[in-house]
Amino acid sequence: MNSIVLQTIWLIPCYPVIGVILASPWSLGWSGQLGTRPAGYINILMAGVAFLHALFALIGGWDLPTQEISYDWLHTSTLDINFPIEISAISLTAVTVVTAINLIAQIYAVGYLEMDWGWARFFSLMNCFGAGICGLVLSNSLFFSYVFLELLTLATYLLVGFWYAQPLVITGARDAFWTKRVGDIILLMGVLAIYPISGTWNFTELATWAQTAQIDPTVALLLGLSLSAGPLGKCAQIPFQLWLDEAMEAPLPATVLRNAVVVGAGAFVLIKLAPVVSLSPVLLSTLTILGVTTAISCSLISIAQVDVKRVLSYSLSASIGLVFIAVGTQNLDSARFILFNESFGMALLYMCIGSVIWTNVSQDLTQLGGLFSRRPFTAFSLLVAISSFIALPPSGGFWGFIQLIDGLWTEQPWLVGVILIVNTLTAFSLTRLFCRIFLGKVQPMTERTAEPFWLITLPVVTTAVFVCHLPIILQNLGMIPGWGQVNGMFATLLIWSSISGVTTSGLIYAVNSIPKPIKLPVPAVQDFFANDLYVQQFYQLTIVLLVATSSRIINWFDRYVIDGFVNFVGIGTLFSGQALKYSTSGQSQLYILLGFSGIVLFGLLLGLLV
Repeated sequence: MNSIVLQTIWLIPCYPVIGVILASPWSLGWSGQLGTRPAGYINILMAGVAFLHALFALIGGWDLPTQEISYDWLHTSTLDINFPIEISAISLTAVTVVTAINLIAQIYAVGYLEMDWGWARFFSLMNCFGAGICGLVLSNSLFFSYVFLELLTLATYLLVGFWYAQPLVITGARDAFWTKRVGDIILLMGVLAIYPISGTWNFTELATWAQTAQIDPTVALLLGLSLSAGPLGKCAQIPFQLWLDEAMEAPLPATVLRNAVVVGAGAFVLIKLAPVVSLSPVLLSTLTILGVTTAISCSLISIAQVDVKRVLSYSLSASIGLVFIAVGTQNLDSARFILFNESFGMALLYMCIGSVIWTNVSQDLTQLGGLFSRRPFTAFSLLVAISSFIALPPSGGFWGFIQLIDGLWTEQPWLVGVILIVNTLTAFSLTRLFCRIFLGKVQPMTERTAEPFWLITLPVVTTAVFVCHLPIILQNLGMIPGWGQVNGMFATLLIWSSISGVTTSGLIYAVNSIPKPIKLPVPAVQDFFANDLYVQQFYQLTIVLLVATSSRIINWFDRYVIDGFVNFVGIGTLFSGQALKYSTSGQSQLYILLGFSGIVLFGLLLGLLV
């Protein structure tokens, strides 16, 4: 039985696609009087089948050695492309996480989009998302990983633009698409460049090749930079962090799936490429610096936001920044664990926030408050989600931070200070979010709110219970150490940094006597972080201005020089033709004279030019 489940693991990405195909009559408007709801239920059913297959495969293949199933796709004289599927504990865990969150997000969407008219299109796009990410985590080929990343980019564009009648939605979908395309194009250059050098796109073979590869340091740096550009864009790291905020215009259930697993997909590919990236020490330092910069700056930006979704989007970028630090310092186990823990925590965060937005019709923190007594289930679920992101034992976030610090202490101890700062800032930001929503004074928008109906509350509470039990599950599986193996100094530092952030934020935002919003002594500093470090304005004054100016110059040259010359020749031909038609007399000697005169004039002109 286990052998059949593992050998047919390639079906997992196919189940969501089958759901999309079966729902096509409703997507194309052929549903008649049935409405579009059957399309949603069909897609949820196929997402559930994919999750069950992945779960049984994980149970059956957890203790087995890594295997690979390969399917031929294209063979030529110099090019051999096949589709290899990796069967390992890592890939099976990843695909189980993806299918589980896809299923939870779709069940959550049944309640969240209860009155929406676009069920067929939405649930089909969600399953396209799920199929793409399942194919990505199972693929052991860089070439097909790029193909699946492109599918995710397209699905992001379509889901962000789901409510296409709103101008801000169209702008957000466009900006998200083109920002990610910049990284994708550079990644494609790396994908095409690495094949002639290594002779393979297989991740396992690339790792073996990298152990003995002797290539020029400049080539290694350029190759690594091109391969890292795609993950940087997908993971919304500096300087590509702006697209994630604009992508929040998508329906929130789509945001749950995208921000929980799809944003981390680029980091997952980068972890697989770590042996190739390690060929350039300069690149490893660059990734570390980018991760540090993103983690600290995005944590500070999230504190200055009043929009709930913007707080979470920048918190996510900061969390993925820790993954880039782990990859840059070659702590790959820590990178995988942080990604794994972040997926469930971020899904729970967005579902909790979505239930608040659904009932209060507002995502402005200044209009929320005093919801704890009215929304206890959502409040406790949000506390569980917050604990999974900060270093408070026994949460998964604590073990991720411990593992990362343990790997950094001996070689780069200065990064331990960075991790502590990021943990403190994250604790402060998320505690501020909780206090502004659930504590403090009741606002007009929260005066008559209550827990949403069970189709929204049930997925939230179920996920919260699972996140609570996740450390126990991981400890039973041997993925986290026992308490006796924990470094006491590291644990103390992390716990105190978490307590510092939580306590400081709680004292500021939970006390009604302190006026809100908080005003810093230097308004320019507050504006600097509230406006996202003025990155968008910087782009407007540099890249956008350069492209716009060059486009205007090229347009003027094309219109008045190229088109002007062509129009001049055309007008000259028109008038000369009109003039010559009056000289037509039928006398051959006149034609000869005109021809001879033309030759003489042409010769004189050439003589003057020479």
